[in-house]
Amino acid sequence: MKPFSWIQEHAFAHAGETLVRSRLPQVKTPEQLAAVPDDRYLSDMSRRVFRAGLKHSVVDGKWPAFEQAFFNFEPAKLCLISDEQLESQMQNGSIIRHWGKIKSIRTNAVMVNELSQQHGGFGRFLAQWPSDEIIDLWKLFKKQGSQLGGMSGSSFLRMVGKDTFKLTPDVVAALKAQDIIDKNPTSQRDLKKVQQVFNQWHQQSGQPYSHISLMLSYTVGW
Repeated sequence: MKPFSWIQEHAFAHAGETLVRSRLPQVKTPEQLAAVPDDRYLSDMSRRVFRAGLKHSVVDGKWPAFEQAFFNFEPAKLCLISDEQLESQMQNGSIIRHWGKIKSIRTNAVMVNELSQQHGGFGRFLAQWPSDEIIDLWKLFKKQGSQLGGMSGSSFLRMVGKDTFKLTPDVVAALKAQDIIDKNPTSQRDLKKVQQVFNQWHQQSGQPYSHISLMLSYTVGW
């Protein structure tokens, strides 16, 4: 395992310090995360689900129609939406008509609503979750939510400003190059290895996990 100083040095050498710094993800403070309403989190979560496998600009262009079709993503209302109401959206030409993803909106609304009630707001729940255990939050989303496996959970967190690393192809390649893993980390055993090394890099540098992740990606493929 290389130290963080090596990662930063090689990222800057390969891609240029100015470019790397310009692409560092925004990380919100716990107070900023807690202040975001639940409906905005559910909207971004749903948008991430629909973005998977599609051009992001296409999904984003249709998102105002999604907001109108799904009660502005108010979780309490969507928890009560019927199967018939969901099915009727398959005739709505203004949105992307993917049945599995449409169904996920209600399932994820239930998850967001329950966690919000338990923690005094979904944003407060996110704010309180430690980034040195972020893989367990990915696991929770996959288990309790819908269509949030793979990279969707971490991508959603990145969208809303919660500090997380992401296992992009370049990050995985960089981890393999350092002999931390030997294959794409999908098992809990391998994910824990990755979490541990990111924890060490974070302790060495004080940098957000998302910044370390991005810099790591720039150490390969250039």
